[in-house]
Amino acid sequence: MTGPLRIGIMGCADIARRRMLPAMARAPLTEVVAVAGRDPARTRELAAVHGCRPVDGYAALLADDAVEAVYVPLPASLHAEWAEAALRSGRHVLVEKPAALRRESVRRLVELASGSGLALMENVMFVHHGRHAVVRKLLADRAIGELRGFEAHFTVPRRSEDDIRRRPELGGGALWDTGVYPLRAARHFLGSGLRVVGASLVRGPGHRVDSSGAALLVAPDGTCAHLSFGLDHAYRSGYALWGTGGSITVDRAFTPGADRWTEIRLDDGSEPRVLRQPPEDQAYNTVMAFAAAARAGGTADAICLEQARLLDDVRAAAARA
Repeated sequence: MTGPLRIGIMGCADIARRRMLPAMARAPLTEVVAVAGRDPARTRELAAVHGCRPVDGYAALLADDAVEAVYVPLPASLHAEWAEAALRSGRHVLVEKPAALRRESVRRLVELASGSGLALMENVMFVHHGRHAVVRKLLADRAIGELRGFEAHFTVPRRSEDDIRRRPELGGGALWDTGVYPLRAARHFLGSGLRVVGASLVRGPGHRVDSSGAALLVAPDGTCAHLSFGLDHAYRSGYALWGTGGSITVDRAFTPGADRWTEIRLDDGSEPRVLRQPPEDQAYNTVMAFAAAARAGGTADAICLEQARLLDDVRAAAARA
């Protein structure tokens, strides 16, 4: 196939409205052709904003011959069901994180995509922002010596009682909502083979799901990663790496403004420096990467399977604590 990847949106979630649909509309490699939803009025309104067709229901979207790929921003408890249905219908899939709530479900999705020549990508946007590639280059160049430690934190303020992040039946909870970010960051910088050696999940007052948590991971080379996450906190989003000769610190690491310069603070044992990075829209970068993967013949995001294993291991370690 040639031309822009024709995408159907499965649901009218806030992240679709605010971030992904505008990015898809700007990206030259994608075209939004339809929006499906359960509320006809809401679906028509969102479709009208982006000049595409409203579709009544998710199954109807998968029967639409004009749709080559789908974006799935549904509640986490529905990701596996509809991502699998989309893959079985022959569509490429961009699915919100986590791709599914159990590693067995993610493995099934990865195997299905791989066997069908379809792209499957979990929508973890921060890994597509260029400043993290700069950090990786600094590590590769031994700017802080040999890596010895990593920490990452992502916490957000409490949402309303009916928010999907606070509803267990919809796959809510701090681990699946905010814990994904520091876990993926640890994998991004420390590589594969991470082991969860300790974890805690806390259900705070007024919550029906875990509202905060922490985990200790160890890489094969012995580097430790300290991670924390939460849904009932002051906002915090960042990571830091320590080596034998210095440190690297990144704030607002997971949700930078698309129109703002960002910073990397480097202390390499000489004069500490701030490396300013130009604005980037990580949603746009993600959309472009997904479309390129689909047009290249399809590829499954194998890292999402390793992330699913880590999420399961954190929950299991917390249950034993």
